[in-house]
Formats: sequence, C-alpha cells, structure tokens
Amino acid sequence: MKRIKVADLMTDEVVSVAPVTAFKDVAKLLAQYDISGVPVLDDEDRVVGVVSQTDLLAHTAGPHSEDLRAEGLHSSQGNGSGTGPPTAGDVMSAPAVTVHAEDTVADAARLMTRRSIERLPVVDVEDRLVGIVTRRDLLRTFLRPDSEIRRRVTDEVLVEVLGVPADDVEVHVVDGIVTLDGRVELRSQLAALLSLVERLDGVVAVASRVTARTDDAATTHADHARRAMPW
Repeated sequence: MKRIKVADLMTDEVVSVAPVTAFKDVAKLLAQYDISGVPVLDDEDRVVGVVSQTDLLAHTAGPHSEDLRAEGLHSSQGNGSGTGPPTAGDVMSAPAVTVHAEDTVADAARLMTRRSIERLPVVDVEDRLVGIVTRRDLLRTFLRPDSEIRRRVTDEVLVEVLGVPADDVEVHVVDGIVTLDGRVELRSQLAALLSLVERLDGVVAVASRVTARTDDAATTHADHARRAMPW
C-alpha cells in the first residue's frame, strides 16, 4: 500500500538563516512570514540548528534582557565573543531535529509529538535542507474524503494485500471512522485486516464485525509442532 511520505506534504521554499544572522533580523523574519521558527544553515546548506520563537523569548528573558532592551537588541554576549549583537548561532537550538523526505507522515507526527515541536526541517542524506513540514501540513492527512478511504480499504487492503473478494466485506466510512462487516476465509486474516486499515492515512478509528469461515490457528500451531519434532 502507498503510504504518504513527508515529501508529499512538505514545503520546498523555506525561509532560513545563517549562524551569523542577527538576532533582530531573525525576529523580523518570523513576524514577516508568520512562522514559528527557521532552520539555521551552514555554507553548504546543511541544517546546524533551529531558531524558534521560544528560543528568542528565552534569550530576551535571560540575564541580559535589560541590556537587549536598552541597547536595541545588543547584548554583552554577542556572537559568543563578548561584543556585538547576538546572532542566530547564539540562540539556536542544536543539534536540529530533522526528518528525511522519504520518512512517513506517521513517523514525522510521532517525532513532533515526542519532541513538542511545531515544524521539522526536511533534509537529504547529507543533512542538506530540502524543505519544511509543519503540524498543519500533517493534519491535512486527516482531511481525506471518506470515499477515498473506503476505496483504499477495499482495493488496497482487502483485494490487493489480503486477497479477499471485495463483496465479502462491507466497508462504511463516516468522518474517518471505518466500519467493517462481513466474513473472510481465515481467522489469521482478521488481525492483519484491522492493523492495515488502522494504518491508512486519514483513518480515525476502526470498528470491525468481520468473522472468519475457518479457524486456521490450530492448524498453524500443529504445523509448527510437527516441524519442531526431532525426527
């Protein structure tokens, strides 16, 4: 089955900054483009960090915040050398949390949730920036039409993967909730059916009333036992 990948949802025109970009200019970019953060790139377009609104606020709320306000965002820390304005390199979070274009949307969503971040730079095998994906982008996968979800359950899961005739199982989808009713040949197919449908992009929940004509579990256990006998 085709799984939606990060490459299918990412934006390839990305606002980015260099480590030497002034703190003040980073803040302007976030406001100008109404974004929550920007990747920081080295001279070869590799992602070395990310500057978020949280990073900026944490810096301005630090021990030098009074100096920043009094001197127009100048700090005694500037560039890590003790003089000059702070830069993206001074305030960025590093190393950056990134994903690859070939990763699945589910992988990216789990990573965002685990790390509590809103956007992920997308990189190639050499860690060079190729795009950006946000929580909003990922949410689009749950806006798939019910008719499309039903088609994928019937054509891809039942027929292509499990070899079940489409007429053997009725598939109903309402607001992303899939209801299955019918009968398959083997009991071992039931767990596979449920697992595959749950993994489809856009599926919110699955209710299955599907039964099996043949309980192949006992036969499978017997076969394993015979193969294990030492004669």
